[in-house]
Amino acid sequence: MKHTFLNYKALAFILTFSALTACSDDINENQTVDPVEETRWITIAGAKMGDNPGDGNGGTLIYAVTSEDAKDPTVSIDPFENGFIAPSNRTARLQASEDGSTIFNISYAGDTGGNYTKYTVEGGQTFTATGSEVSIAPYVGTAPRWIKLFDGDQTGSAVYVSTEHQVDDNGTTDDVTDDVYTYTEATIGVVTLDLENSLIKEFKEHVVRLSAEEEAKGYYISRIDMPTLNKAGDKLYIGARLSKVDPATVESDRGYEILGSKTIILDYPSLLNPTVITSTLGHGNTNGYRSINAFEYEGSVYQANQSDPEGSHILKIGANNEYDNSYDFNLDDALGVTGAYILAWRPAANGKAVLAYRHDGSVDGLAGAQGFFALVDLNAKTATKIDDIHYDPDFYLFQYQGFAVDGNEIYLTQAPVGQNGNIYVVNTDTGAVTKGATLVNATGSHFIGAW
Repeated sequence: MKHTFLNYKALAFILTFSALTACSDDINENQTVDPVEETRWITIAGAKMGDNPGDGNGGTLIYAVTSEDAKDPTVSIDPFENGFIAPSNRTARLQASEDGSTIFNISYAGDTGGNYTKYTVEGGQTFTATGSEVSIAPYVGTAPRWIKLFDGDQTGSAVYVSTEHQVDDNGTTDDVTDDVYTYTEATIGVVTLDLENSLIKEFKEHVVRLSAEEEAKGYYISRIDMPTLNKAGDKLYIGARLSKVDPATVESDRGYEILGSKTIILDYPSLLNPTVITSTLGHGNTNGYRSINAFEYEGSVYQANQSDPEGSHILKIGANNEYDNSYDFNLDDALGVTGAYILAWRPAANGKAVLAYRHDGSVDGLAGAQGFFALVDLNAKTATKIDDIHYDPDFYLFQYQGFAVDGNEIYLTQAPVGQNGNIYVVNTDTGAVTKGATLVNATGSHFIGAW
């Protein structure tokens, strides 16, 4: 639910208008007062340093401001000093309702790992726990990879994969030298969670196979993440990362050929009938890292890939649940760089998105490679670096998680590791960028997004 705030000028106008109306019969009965602008909570998250600058392992603190304050450069926000501690042993995995009024959290690692909690956003450091808690650890472990599905804030989904190398002993029992590697078995687990009532909705496990040729060469699915619903709501897409062993030694392989990007598809809501689809345009991983990696737009799902030898792509999965290999959107080409790597991204309803990335030209900062933001148009397949943002060498975005979307405006956070920065607001219709509130940082810490 949106919160409506009256500023002092608007309030004075309304009071003056009311007085004039009461004292005069000459005012046009059809005269109306301009509606007071509605606002949205914008929640800012900071990841505190653990042992090393930028590791984010010291915990996650969140702080909420109105969208007006978020845009105001005279406002200062200091979550590290004044914020609410989001329960998590390491960096919390946060999600927000579409209107920003609710924050969802599942603790990552430690004694509370896997615990789901929900908070009503009330401004500042006030996040009021609501509803009951539930643990998904029995299903997907204490360090779950989870996401909120775009179904009206009703459902979350978490996933895991476990692997086991399969060896054929050819009927022998004594001489291990006769053992022959056959393939690596990948077992995935998928759970769906009722976010409103804190209930487990469904849980399924499956062995997911690649082609016989790929398995014989030692390829297997080693990580999965970022479940995404299709437009029809009857399929769940899960991003995947491939790894490889040397079949002769069953040791991890290096420098191998990167296969076409893959996605696991399950029936939804049953989570049955796993299949794997493969892109012929993009190569590399589709599981992302800590930010949502795929979004539905106009009937198709658009998905980022990572570690692509030709630079990250945005891939398209059509309504037929197959990759649309005619949709060629390569970030290297669009941005004029080499080695583009999509770290996080988020589209608005108009098909224009803000995208965080690094590339081969990024300098090596205090915590890792320097990051940048670009404005992307999914329809035109264009990407333009946003130059109105300050890019310090220590501006680290690998752990970036969230963008707040309000209509066609996208809110993001900018601050180098251990240094102050700002909120920026991108109008995706016009490309205009507003420098907003100051973000007060702490030694070795960094900001991981807006919700």
